[in-house]
Amino acid sequence: MLSYIIKRVLYAIPILIGVNLITFMLFFMVNTPDDMARNQLGGKRVTQEMIEAWKADKGYDKPLFVNEKKEGLEKVTDTLFVQESIKLFTFNFGFSDNNRNIAKDIQERMIPSLSIALPTFVIALVTNISLALLLVLFRGSVLDTSMMVVAVVIMSISGLFYIIAGQVLFSKMWHLVPISGYASGLEGIKFIILPIFIGVFAGIGSGVRWYRSIFLEQINQDYVRTARAKGLSELRVLFGHVLKNGMLPILTGVVVVIPTLFMGSLIMESFFGIPGLGSYTIDAINAQDFAIVKAMVFLGSVLYIVGLILTDISYTLFDPRVKLGS
Repeated sequence: MLSYIIKRVLYAIPILIGVNLITFMLFFMVNTPDDMARNQLGGKRVTQEMIEAWKADKGYDKPLFVNEKKEGLEKVTDTLFVQESIKLFTFNFGFSDNNRNIAKDIQERMIPSLSIALPTFVIALVTNISLALLLVLFRGSVLDTSMMVVAVVIMSISGLFYIIAGQVLFSKMWHLVPISGYASGLEGIKFIILPIFIGVFAGIGSGVRWYRSIFLEQINQDYVRTARAKGLSELRVLFGHVLKNGMLPILTGVVVVIPTLFMGSLIMESFFGIPGLGSYTIDAINAQDFAIVKAMVFLGSVLYIVGLILTDISYTLFDPRVKLGS
């Protein structure tokens, strides 16, 4: 297993380099270091000397990909892309363009993101699997058909609509919860309960349909017919056999998500004023703070790769027939 993990980590290096390359290209296609300097220094009353000093201080005075002033290997290594990429691969996120400690910001904002993402993930998982099993139990009935129609309708509506509708109904009209904000401890429950509810509800449509298809595929297997022939009730067949054997494909969508939970939801956190990593990233994009943008993109990519590796490892734990290959 150790050799497999080492191989996957080595395979991940060129992927991360590629992601970082695309991030640099996209950002600097619409921004120049001069634009970033003017934005950080205050707009029109900025002299070119101030711009050059800011760029030198932040390292943006170096060429992006090729340094024509250098010779040999330094033409590539003494560039903004290589210098910043080395820092990222050592998880040295440094300081933002407005001189904030990025690593410290991530640590502080991780908790608000998790306070929404983790309960939403757990409640949604239990709810979707339970509803899917219920529909499989009553498959082909009016309940099954009507719930599938409702699921498709829920999927077809933008998540932004649920956020706005939830704020209007529960906050402005019924005054049940605050419309936005955040607080730590038990005081924060009133701020996160609505985002959690909306997150669970918005994902019911796709979640129930996916889990239902997994269980319906299992319900027609030979082992299910054998269990019924032994006199087991439909409930025991579903929960004792179908659910257990359906766990392997479910792991694909579950384990890979777990490491990325703390990254937060970009839209949800922004609309509800949650000081998490999602709103942190959005604010950085609006402020053209490239130091934060590249750090968050890189961190998100690392966590996604970790999730894929954990998924493969979990396969071997739940199904002895699965072996970790090259």
